[in-house]
Amino acid sequence: MEGGPVEGEVSVAEVKALAEGLVALDVAAGARWAVGAALEAVRTVDGGGPVRDDAGRAAHAELFQVAAWIAFDAERHGLSRRLHRRALELARGGRGAGPATVEPLVLAVLAMQEEHLGRPARSLRIASSVLAREDLPGRVAAIFQVRAGRALARLGRGPEAGRALRTAAELLADPPTDRDPSWAWWFDRPELEGHQGLARAALGDLDAAAALLHGAAHADGDGPAYRVLFAAELARVLALAGDWRETDTAMGALMDAVPAVGSVRALRVMGRAARLVEGGRRVPRRTRDTARHLARALRNPVAAPPR
Repeated sequence: MEGGPVEGEVSVAEVKALAEGLVALDVAAGARWAVGAALEAVRTVDGGGPVRDDAGRAAHAELFQVAAWIAFDAERHGLSRRLHRRALELARGGRGAGPATVEPLVLAVLAMQEEHLGRPARSLRIASSVLAREDLPGRVAAIFQVRAGRALARLGRGPEAGRALRTAAELLADPPTDRDPSWAWWFDRPELEGHQGLARAALGDLDAAAALLHGAAHADGDGPAYRVLFAAELARVLALAGDWRETDTAMGALMDAVPAVGSVRALRVMGRAARLVEGGRRVPRRTRDTARHLARALRNPVAAPPR
């Protein structure tokens, strides 16, 4: 039939199934074990013929975005950026482009990546460009207010960062609507508190940062696997503050979790926390021992995913 699938071509349904499978794997296990599957999925669709229409472009854009996110959390940033560029090309190439498509999600992760890599001014430019759009869905606007707030905090612009994060909280308090994209499911109160805590840490308010990160790390319910990052950041912030007793507790809780942690970002933050203890002054012997045990566990993480 004219216009139908050809032999060897990957169908839209198959591309969507690949993306859904990657999301499920990343949520359950994390990027350490999902990145190989992500690359295999990308190779599969790249070898499946040209993208024929808007539905195909949308499905491919989503798959490339999911793969790019996984590469980001695996700290494979060159690969992540290449995948994100491809996702943007696909998302912007169809007639269905708009604020509720996958394109803002790509930009949200790119903004976070720029801040993560120490380029907050670039992160702020991306966030501001999206926030300047008219009629953004509430959850999308809230996510980019968080991105702006994190970048502003890194730039030392505390009052502006506070306003952006308060706006995000107000938007999150509103019930979701049918205009909010399905990909925004992960943006909830613990996610917001975690980013608020990281912003406060960047501004040097370590007590407030620790309280917010503790709330995010110990929230009720099961969140995505990457959220162990907030528990790792809590240990780092406590070590920065020289609160050795609480640092010991936070690192002790992380030590047993190391074999199952799938977020490479989180593992690296744990390593920074251990090094802060090792280089600290008047650190109790018990806390130094915990830091050494954590560092040892990080040098030898298991290679098999959690069951």
